[in-house]
Amino acid sequence: MKRLRAALLGASACLCGTLLHTPLAATEGGASLFLPGLRGAGAGIAPPPGFYFENDFYAYSGRLSARTQTQFGGAVLSSVEVEARINFSTPTWVTPLEIFGGNLAFAITVPFGTPRVSAGAVIAAPRLGRAFGLGLRDATFNIGDPIVSSFVGWHAGNFHWLVGGAVSIPAGAYQDGELSNVAFNRWIGDVYAAATWLDPKIGLDISGAIGFEMNGTNQATDYRSGNAVHGDLAITQYLSKEFSIGAFVSHYQQVSGDGGAGASLGPYKGRVTTVGGTIGYNFSVAGTPVSTRVKVMREVSVENRPQGTSVLLSVAFPLGPAPTPQPTPQPKVVKN
Repeated sequence: MKRLRAALLGASACLCGTLLHTPLAATEGGASLFLPGLRGAGAGIAPPPGFYFENDFYAYSGRLSARTQTQFGGAVLSSVEVEARINFSTPTWVTPLEIFGGNLAFAITVPFGTPRVSAGAVIAAPRLGRAFGLGLRDATFNIGDPIVSSFVGWHAGNFHWLVGGAVSIPAGAYQDGELSNVAFNRWIGDVYAAATWLDPKIGLDISGAIGFEMNGTNQATDYRSGNAVHGDLAITQYLSKEFSIGAFVSHYQQVSGDGGAGASLGPYKGRVTTVGGTIGYNFSVAGTPVSTRVKVMREVSVENRPQGTSVLLSVAFPLGPAPTPQPTPQPKVVKN
């Protein structure tokens, strides 16, 4: 039982779900720091002190109704189709430092990839030197804004929880006037809390997370994106210490409208509900534990954004010797 518990905790904690961003979730260009479904199994579990690396590959395909307009790079478009192939690399350091008994951790995420944006009609594109036209397409590989995050995690029996925050720094390869950008070119902050109940006896993981996103202004387009709330709920069943399956639901919703001189469509509040399924598999390579997970997600309820399907492939492993949880102190028995 102890070996199974350690395996389940290690598998859940390795894929610790650092906040990433996607080019498809309301605000300017439909861009948000929140990635639906990322915080799944083990969302509330902080790994033992040590160094970790996680790589997430994200693929998305969706379209916006021809009746709904949107903005990309300062251009107002309709009949929009979006595809994205983006990779996120995240090294994490869980320090031995404790805050109120919880381990303090730091991480940095570097995104890069190619969003592909095509529009059937250009309503207005002053930054592109066009007022109206039919057809516009853009696909450019670039590096996104780095995301610095930190969290503190605690454990109590089968219950695990953490609180944290992340900041997206506008230091990526943003291309002014282009439709295709991985970088946001604005400051974004996010605070969140996550919790996990993991019963190693039956292999059941129930995890949830909530957060609040705060958006700044893109100085290049003078577009101020609104703030938003988001949440995740995931149920995962470990069939063995190597294999697991699960389902999840995510929701993202703006609570304040967009603004600034560049917000041609007004407040443009967006929301999205996403449902999906997941399969996880854990194995070892030369003694190093590796956790992998595939998630398939479908947006089922959207407003002011494209609707589509996405796939997320995550691979995570510790750097250096595999960390092991500290043994639980045993009470001393005093013999008379």
